[in-house]
Amino acid sequence: MVPDNDPPKDPWRIKNKGPPDPNEIIEQMTKRIKPFLPGGGPTQFFFILFFFVVLAMAWTSIFTVPSDSVAVVQRFGKYVHELPPGLHFKFPFGIDTAKIVPVKRQLKQEFGFSTPGATDEFQSSLNYDPLRETQMVTGDLNAALVEWVVQYRVSDPVKYLFEVREPRDTLRYVSESVMREVVGDRTVDEVITIGRQEIESEALLKMQALSSKYVMGISIDQVQLKNINPPKPVQESFNEVNQAQQEKEKLINEARRDYNKVIPLAMGEKDQRIREADGYRIKRINEAEGDSARFNALFAEYVKAPEVTKRRIYIETMQAVLPYVRTKIIIDEQTTNILPLLNLDANQGDKP
Repeated sequence: MVPDNDPPKDPWRIKNKGPPDPNEIIEQMTKRIKPFLPGGGPTQFFFILFFFVVLAMAWTSIFTVPSDSVAVVQRFGKYVHELPPGLHFKFPFGIDTAKIVPVKRQLKQEFGFSTPGATDEFQSSLNYDPLRETQMVTGDLNAALVEWVVQYRVSDPVKYLFEVREPRDTLRYVSESVMREVVGDRTVDEVITIGRQEIESEALLKMQALSSKYVMGISIDQVQLKNINPPKPVQESFNEVNQAQQEKEKLINEARRDYNKVIPLAMGEKDQRIREADGYRIKRINEAEGDSARFNALFAEYVKAPEVTKRRIYIETMQAVLPYVRTKIIIDEQTTNILPLLNLDANQGDKP
């Protein structure tokens, strides 16, 4: 048994027996937390330090990934995993680092010119002379100033960050090398006028092949040629030649139009005449064969009964001829007297 005069072992209990006094409890709690309050002694520094440590932990562990990007998380520099768009947490104080990679955004690089106000530092040439990028030699040893745009996407964020040291700079070198190669295989007329689409298609295939070979994690969407001009000293002369070439193409197209208009019509008329001649030939042959068959049939009947056949043919012939005779005079075979039957068609009208 503990004597009644001994102090209580619980510091929160009061010395007197009976129910605790609320005022004494508040006083004891105030004494406990007073060192942690501002102006409460040497523990103030540790309180402020603890507050900033907690704030720094929250600041370095919470981050947001945009909707068109993913976050590549590294722990002490080693790749850990990828995080989708949204709010995420990581280990603070640089233990985990998150690199935001825009995988759903179409990026582009411009060669020979730059768009004012562009936010992407790799979009245009900053450390190079734009004029030097555009100067190229064609296959026929002529010079041309070529401007183009490469549109691409990040297809693999891990390869994009870790396989190549500077993927965007590498893409600029690859694009410039491929474009010079493709332009160098064609004449200046093809580059400036009729070969633009072929150059774009071939450059796209070669750029994508090199990007895959270097494991850059980049997918080339489009290569588009912009302005293609000859050098300024020969630009005026080249424009005259180009204008003459266009006039030549115009005249050729007009001649082809007239050719396509006249020749098919003549061919159609020729085919029509040939078909008409073939039809007339077949008709005459069929009529001749029918007349021949009819004559042979009549001749066969005539051989059997000459008088009957002769009279039947005579009657049929008279029956077909007499309706077209306007004036009919019937005479007797025995005499030369004219029969009184002169107006046989008075009541029937004249036949045409």
